[in-house]
This record gives sequence, structure tokens and C-alpha cells, in this order.
Amino acid sequence: MGAPRHIVIAGGTGFLGHALAAHLSARGARVVVLSRRGGPAGETRFNTPWATVAWDARTVGEWAAHLDGAAGLVNLAGRSVDCVKTPDRCDEILRSRVEATRVLGDACRAVKAPPPVWVQMSTAHIYGDPPSVRCDEASPTGYGLAPTVGVAWERAFDGARLPSQRGVVLRASFVIGRPNPGGAGALGTLGMLARAGLGGTVGSGTQGMSWLHEGDLHAIIDRALAEPAMSGVYVASAPTPVSNRDFMRALRRRAGGLGALGIGLAAPATLVRLGAPLVMRTDPELALYGRYVLPARLLAEGFTFTFPTLDAALADLYARPSGRGAREAARA
Repeated sequence: MGAPRHIVIAGGTGFLGHALAAHLSARGARVVVLSRRGGPAGETRFNTPWATVAWDARTVGEWAAHLDGAAGLVNLAGRSVDCVKTPDRCDEILRSRVEATRVLGDACRAVKAPPPVWVQMSTAHIYGDPPSVRCDEASPTGYGLAPTVGVAWERAFDGARLPSQRGVVLRASFVIGRPNPGGAGALGTLGMLARAGLGGTVGSGTQGMSWLHEGDLHAIIDRALAEPAMSGVYVASAPTPVSNRDFMRALRRRAGGLGALGIGLAAPATLVRLGAPLVMRTDPELALYGRYVLPARLLAEGFTFTFPTLDAALADLYARPSGRGAREAARA
């Protein structure tokens, strides 16, 4: 399945966006990334084969011209949830997603030939944090900040998308991939802890960790951009979610360092609640809670995961370049 000719990625300079832009460019697509760190229209600010164009994610500007005639739009824009959840940051997490989605809809209405397909990122956290229930597309949404944000995000997309546009919503789980110039991703932090001997069970260890190899995410997005029958909401996650205990055990085996020797100090919930905001500058609930989600629609429609099991996914990622080697490979 070939990549479409011209793709716009909104919010594409972070870990996920950089990897996706590299993937689509390698497949022959002409990619434009919309970023708050971008340059004037058409200017490539970074050493990449794609253009990075400035936008504020709130108002229609010159950047909208890049949507005219594009074969597809992928929206990844939104403030990272990997932070301490102060009221101001919670507000920004919500507004950054809703406002970016709405303005992309306004921009599509302002051009003569808007993209015929819009792939919209959402979150598997929309199901909340059920301790053991397996959730899929038919499951109800959950309770809390993340479900509230997820529902608002998807409603904004429903209102922004043109009636003529095919829309695909991806409720993505925790994506694991190698470091790139956009960042190391959450696996980078967990791998560092595992190598230092700190990659043990977190909290109870029973919380679900639904995950997805970056290569399978790219294949899902390829399919969403190119397959006319693909429409609506999909869970984007590997078909084998695991517990935190099993995830950390598998990671220790692959990460090297003290973890490969079987050393992995457990992190009790009380310690995580104290240390996460003070040391890691993040929300302890990201580690202490989780969910088990299943990609029912993708499986029913015949999608084949290249990495359906966690051990195979980690073996692939740790066999590939990391650190400086990964950054150089990503720039190549």
C-alpha cells in the first residue's frame, strides 16, 4: 500500500510526529508538518526531508494553504499529558486539543480542495482506568480528566470535519518506539529506569498496560489514509495488553544494564505518589493506573499486526539503533 502523495501532519515535531513524518517521507510522500516551532510557509527549519511550517493551533493563517490539494490530514496536536496536573495544565491539555481540531476544520473550509481524509488522534485513556475489564470500541467511556478530554476531543472532531471528508479516529494506547529527534517517548524513560535497576513493579502491578509498536501505528495510519472503507472510531493498540508487572519484567530482559541481571526494585504506590511529581515532574497516576484495551475493529477488518506480542516488539526496538545512533538514523 503506497503512501498518498501529499500529507499534512498537525503537531508533528514530537516523538510520534517525527517518527510518522520520517515514515511517510521514506514511502515517497511529500510531508508538511504544522508546528509551533516551525518556520514561515514552506521553510524547512530542521534537517529533515519534510517541511515544518509555523502555526499557533488556534487561528487560521498562511499555513492553511498547505491543506489545499493535500491527500490527507493527520492531527496529532495536543499538549503532552506527561506533566504534573495543575489546574492550568489540565486546562491547557484540554484546550490545546479542542482548539487545534476546531481550527483545522476552519482551515479545511477555507481552501478550495481540502484533504478528502482526516485521521484524528484520540486516546485509549478515554475508557478511564478499569482494573480488569477489557475495553474495545463498543465500551463506554470512563470517568476522570482523560476521559473528559478524550470525549471533548472527539466531539470537536465531529464538529470540525467536513461532511465530504472521511474521518478516522484512533484511540491510541501507549506507543513504544526508539528515540528520535522529537524525543525519547515514554519507553525512553522506562528503559532508563530498567537499566539502572529501578524497573520493577509499580504500585500493585496489576494495572493494565496497553501498548503499540510504532511500526504498527504507522501501518494503521497508512491504512486509514488509503483505505476508503476505513471510517469511524478504532482502538489503536496491540491485541495483547499486559499487566504492569509483566511489562516491566519483559522490559528488564531487553533494556540491558542492571535490569538484564534481573535487578528491578519495586516502586510502592506511596513512593510513586511522592517521587513522580518531585523527581520525574509527572503525574503519578500515569504509572499507578492503566487499562486493558483491544483493537476489535482492526482485527475484524483483517489488519495484521507485525508486532502482536510485547516481547517481539521490545526485541525489535532494542535491536535497532538508540541514542545518538537513532538520531542520526532518523536524520538520514
